[in-house]
Amino acid sequence: MDDPFQMQRELRYGAPVCDQILAGRYFTIGYSWYFRQAKWTLEIVRRGGKEFMPDVFKKSERLDNFRADVRLPHRFRASLAAYKGSNYDRGHLVASANSILRSIENSESFLLSNMSPQTPAFNRQGWRKLEEEVRKLNDRDEILEVYVLNCPFFDFTKPLEIIGDKADAYGINIPVPHGFVKSVLAEFHTGELKLWTFLMPNAKIQKPLKDYLIKTYDAEQLIGGRFWDRVSGGDMHKAKGGDGPIEPMW
Repeated sequence: MDDPFQMQRELRYGAPVCDQILAGRYFTIGYSWYFRQAKWTLEIVRRGGKEFMPDVFKKSERLDNFRADVRLPHRFRASLAAYKGSNYDRGHLVASANSILRSIENSESFLLSNMSPQTPAFNRQGWRKLEEEVRKLNDRDEILEVYVLNCPFFDFTKPLEIIGDKADAYGINIPVPHGFVKSVLAEFHTGELKLWTFLMPNAKIQKPLKDYLIKTYDAEQLIGGRFWDRVSGGDMHKAKGGDGPIEPMW
């Protein structure tokens, strides 16, 4: 069996198209060779929430072992040198703080295939705050599991900034996303599914997080792929914003 959709638990509700699927131990990356970074990442937050985090379990420390992902062809992958001196953070898509069950899990979150260039103000403030709110959602007693889809967003009506490693033999350049989409699918113990999708600019976040909620249908069009497409269309139509207002997460 070599179909990642049959093997990776986090893909059970579907994922957008991509150039290469990188099946990890604890999350999956859909990689874009064209953009030299992930088109999307998909995870189950802490895989079972509090039931998987007993008090006696020793949590992993943040390892900070950033490195290239050797599963990717050299000519399509980012290097550490590409970020050096760029004034951009190596911004996690799957958060390091979501990957604390084991050292190998935290280490995998530091692969550069899980990074996109993020402004420090965005990465360390607004994006981090949204990650924290997702973990709070995951810790609610009525929640069974929380699935998170992260996608860099490029607005081709605006100028595109590039970072890269000039010394690399392949001349690899990495475009800087204009923003990021985070689509959060919560599965309740009752079997109910609820969905929230955010689009945030790659800049200092000035407004409350709820102001960045958008219809999932709109996010699909911006990213170029269907979200959660393995859920029956009728069941997801309202959740994706087909009917009525967008429900707040909190």
